[in-house]
Amino acid sequence: MATKIFTLNNLDCPHCASKIEQKINTLPEIESAVFTFATKKLVVESKHPSDLLSSLLQQTCDSIEDGVTVELLEEQQKKSSAEQKNNETKKEMIEIGIGIFFFAVALAAEHILSVSYPVHSVGLAILYIIPYLILGYEILIKSFKNILKGQLFDENFLMSIATLGAFVIQEFPEAVGVVLFFRIGELFQKIAVEKSRSQIMNAVDLRAETVNLVSGNDTVVVPAENAKIGDVLLVRVGERIPLDATVIEGESRIDTSAVTGESIPKKVTVGENVLSGCINMSSVIKIRVEKELKESMVTKILNSVENAAAGKPKMDMFITRFSKVYTPIVVLLALFTAIVIPLFTDRNFTKWIYTALSFLVMSCPCALVLSVPLAFFCGIGASSRLGILFKNGMAMEVLSKIKCVVMDKTGTITKGTFEVQKIICETVDEEELLQLCASCEQYSTHPVAGGILACVEKRNL
Repeated sequence: MATKIFTLNNLDCPHCASKIEQKINTLPEIESAVFTFATKKLVVESKHPSDLLSSLLQQTCDSIEDGVTVELLEEQQKKSSAEQKNNETKKEMIEIGIGIFFFAVALAAEHILSVSYPVHSVGLAILYIIPYLILGYEILIKSFKNILKGQLFDENFLMSIATLGAFVIQEFPEAVGVVLFFRIGELFQKIAVEKSRSQIMNAVDLRAETVNLVSGNDTVVVPAENAKIGDVLLVRVGERIPLDATVIEGESRIDTSAVTGESIPKKVTVGENVLSGCINMSSVIKIRVEKELKESMVTKILNSVENAAAGKPKMDMFITRFSKVYTPIVVLLALFTAIVIPLFTDRNFTKWIYTALSFLVMSCPCALVLSVPLAFFCGIGASSRLGILFKNGMAMEVLSKIKCVVMDKTGTITKGTFEVQKIICETVDEEELLQLCASCEQYSTHPVAGGILACVEKRNL
C-alpha cells in the first residue's frame, strides 16, 4: 500500500469538496482518502498506479463539480503554481470590477430614467441582465451542469434559484447584488486561505535552497534537491544545515531549537549525526549527506504542518455530516415559507417569496462547512508563526479540555538566551567592568558571552 498525494484545482466549494471526498472513499481502488480544503490536497492510500488513480479521481470530480482538475502533487510542484494562482486571482478581480461598473451604470440609468418617466419592467430587466451575467454566468452554468448530474442542493443551486427568483418578482438590483457579494465573498475566502497557507509554509520552511558541494579542492553551489547520499557539503558559520548528514571534518556548536526545541547549542564532532534545519554557530564543518532533501527532517516538518489540517477534529466531522441534511432542510423550509405561509396568512405571495429567497441566500451551506476547518487551519498557521507546531486539528481541539500545563525544560516557554540583569561592583565603574568583560568574551561563542556582548551593544559602549 502506497500513499499518493494529489491536488484538486479549481475546487472552491467546501460543501462539494466533502461530497467528493465521500464518493472517492467508496471507490474499490481506494483504501482511504482524506481531502484538506485549505491546502487543496487529497491524500490517497492505494496499491494502484498513479495514472489509474488520476483518471478515476478525475471522473469522480467531474460527476460532482464541473471544472475541477486532478493533478499529482509532484507534477504540480514542477510548475509555477504561485504565478498561476496570482493570474487567476487577478482575472477574477478584473471580472468583478467590470461587473461592479455595469451594475453602477444600471443603477444610475434606472434613477435617471425614473425621474423623467416610468420605466417598464422589461427595460429594467435588460439594464440589470448585463452585470448579472458578467458576475453570475459561472454560477448558472455550474448549477445547470450539476442538475444534469443529479447533484442538487449546493451553493450554485441556491444562488441560481434565489437570484432568478428575484428577477421573477422584479427585484433586479437585489439579484445582481446577491451575486456580486457572493463573488466578492468567494474571492476574499480564496485570498484568506492562500495567505494563511503561505504564512504557515514561510514559518516552518527550514529548507535551504542551495548547498555548498565539495568537489575535490573546489566548492560548487548547487540546488539542495540535487544533492545525493554520500555527497560532501561545506557548512559555514551562520548557515543552516541543508540535509540530514554526518560530520566528517571539524567540530562546532549548532542551534537545534528550530527542530528539537532545545535552546542550548549542541556541540558536534566528527562522526556525529546532524539534522537539517539546525544552524551552524561557531566554526566551519564538512558533512556527508545521509538523506536526500525529500527524506530529510526539514521536509518532514514542512509536510507535517502543511497536512496538519488533514487530521479532522470531531467538530469538523460533525459539521460535514450535518451539512448533508442541512441544505435539503433549508430548501424545504424556503418552499414552506413561499407557498404554505401566505396561504394561511395574508396571501401576499410576493412578500413571502421574497422572504424565502432571502432565506435561501443567507442559508448557503458553504460558510457553515468552511468555518470550522478554516478556523483550525488559521489557528495552526498563527501558532506556527509563534514557533508552536500542531500535528493535526485534533491536537488543537484537545486544548479546550486542558486544565494544567507542565513544562519540562528551559526553552519551552522561554527564549533560552542569557541577558545581563544587574551589574554589582565596588572598586570599578559599572560600564568599565562591562567593557572589560566584553573584551574578554568578544571571540567566544558561549551563550553567556553572547549575553554580555548583547548588553554592551545595547548600551552603545
